[in-house]
Amino acid sequence: MTEPRWYSQPYPPEGASAAEGIRNQLGRPELDLLTILVRESAQNSWDARLPLSNQPVDFRIDMWTVGPAHVAAWRTLLQAGAPAGTDNFPLQDTLRRGPVRVLAVSDRGTRGLGGPTRANDAVGPERDFVSFVRNIGEPRDTALGGGTYGFGKGIFYLLSKPGTVLVHSRCRTPQGDLETRLIGCTLWKSYVTTETEGTRRYTGRHWWGDTSSDVVEPLVGQAAETVVQRLGLRPFTDEETGTTVVVIDPNLDGLEPTDAADYLADTIVWHLWPKMISTDGKPSAMRFSVACDGVQHPVPDPRTTRPLNMFVAAYEAMAGPNGHELECLKPRKYLGRLGLVKRIMPALEPTRAQRMLDIEDLIHHVCLMRPAELVVTYRPGPKPPSANQGYAGVFRADESMDDVYAKAEPPTHDAWNPHSLDRPESTYVHTTFRRIDEALNGLLSLGGGARTGASNVALGAASSLFSGLVGGAWGIGGATDYSKPGSTATRPSKTDEAEEGTQRAPRGSRVPAGRGSVTSAVGGSGVFQGDNGTPVDPFIGDASTTHRRRPRVQYVGEPYYHDRGDASLLVQEFRLPVPGPQRVHIDLAVTLPGTGGRETDPPLGASMPVLVGWEDEAGRLHAEDPYVIEGGESVWRALVQPAPDTMTEISIMVEAVRTP
Repeated sequence: MTEPRWYSQPYPPEGASAAEGIRNQLGRPELDLLTILVRESAQNSWDARLPLSNQPVDFRIDMWTVGPAHVAAWRTLLQAGAPAGTDNFPLQDTLRRGPVRVLAVSDRGTRGLGGPTRANDAVGPERDFVSFVRNIGEPRDTALGGGTYGFGKGIFYLLSKPGTVLVHSRCRTPQGDLETRLIGCTLWKSYVTTETEGTRRYTGRHWWGDTSSDVVEPLVGQAAETVVQRLGLRPFTDEETGTTVVVIDPNLDGLEPTDAADYLADTIVWHLWPKMISTDGKPSAMRFSVACDGVQHPVPDPRTTRPLNMFVAAYEAMAGPNGHELECLKPRKYLGRLGLVKRIMPALEPTRAQRMLDIEDLIHHVCLMRPAELVVTYRPGPKPPSANQGYAGVFRADESMDDVYAKAEPPTHDAWNPHSLDRPESTYVHTTFRRIDEALNGLLSLGGGARTGASNVALGAASSLFSGLVGGAWGIGGATDYSKPGSTATRPSKTDEAEEGTQRAPRGSRVPAGRGSVTSAVGGSGVFQGDNGTPVDPFIGDASTTHRRRPRVQYVGEPYYHDRGDASLLVQEFRLPVPGPQRVHIDLAVTLPGTGGRETDPPLGASMPVLVGWEDEAGRLHAEDPYVIEGGESVWRALVQPAPDTMTEISIMVEAVRTP
């Protein structure tokens, strides 16, 4: 068997590209290397999918430390024929100094890197191998594909600290046979050496493989499979075709390997979710997995992961009858479709992947994509007027416009830059942004409808502006108010309740100043304040009283938003501290900010808050209202669907159930 060795490319008389120039073709992107790796490698895999297959493309990222059974083979095989000097070829230092860490990006259900292995022979359409391994700047040859000029493959070299990757692929030959190929590539920097024949300059590009002929060739067939086994790489099975790119000593941006795996999984879902969702009864277009040292790090489900589920809903709106068709009028051109959704939502705790996209605690973004349905970027729009309202949009370019948007992208495919285009193409991209902004203004009720002299602010914004003027009002942002108009009641803190062992005043009650006064009985029983200032239930009395206790509601903590499926619900936790069966009933209304008005009957076409149900400690939901609950120390939850762009008032009423 031919043992693989390194070959270093000298400058030919006609000249060649220096390694530094190739490495710099990605420019200086705003995204980090791991994010670019996910985007570019998945894009390559999608473009290489098998055209007649109805199975999803299988895309996976694995990280591991080469084990004792294989590390000797790595150090022996990958140093044979290497150039002298770690400055010119740092892989030698990587293999000598300690454990060998690798990161492998694999796809299956793709065609692999087929075609001729020499650039001068690749004159037909089948030239995947030379496009990835040999040539730089090839124009895309996949209709409606994600890639443009193939610069994205440079990310593999940039991610490797010694600039070295192994490319392991299986493809079909022109005769229809399966062929396994293995080659190593290093892209570092140009250098000059003094040799027997004199001084010679090298490009900084190196290949590792079969050096028995005038050009280094990949190991093929059984020779490739034998070396793959010696290195401990994952082999292909049965009829599998595809490609694995192994990055040696990856730069994880200071993250521990397990943390990097979690970040990669989160990055995959944020940048590739359109390929993960099934639509119209069809399976998802791609499957994704991430593992570190053999342990799986699950990729989140975009349909159930907040806030990506909003973008999924916007995608479905875009693809359905409610999608907006965007057009440029001068010159007239159909641009694509836009879907928008708006929801009440809790504040976000952004992940590292979200921050990389400049998405912080609020979603007010439109996802831009070309017909290949790979995320280009999340374009921010105007912030909603309420702190607890968010919106998401998806714009998909029409197929006839794909070339225009592709030319507007930088090498990393993460933006549309109209200034890089000539007219009328730049006009199309500018108009796309303008049409999206117009649709967002309509969604948020901005820019119209207010009479002269009036403040042009949506009701959600007015809630935020005026909530401080409502006496004793409490709410989450401007969306919800939980006390009755005009109340000056305050809610004791959890610490106060724990220390005093007393029930809080009923929600929405008015508590006048002074001792010995009685509160109104709203949402529970009345409460006396004794001479010492401690509350006394008139149906309990002091320690010497034996009167029957009257049911009451004890609210636990403040109301909060919580995602339940596709909806954000208001949740109020409470107890019924008095033993015995009691009937609870929800009293819901909309409060008009600043007026003291309380609406229980909606105007024509308006919505009202709705009780979703009563949830017990075991998580069971009971939709009946009223509903009988056994009093005690159990914590229950009232789940309410709020009315959009309003302040929702919640009161829980309770009464005893008479028993024979």
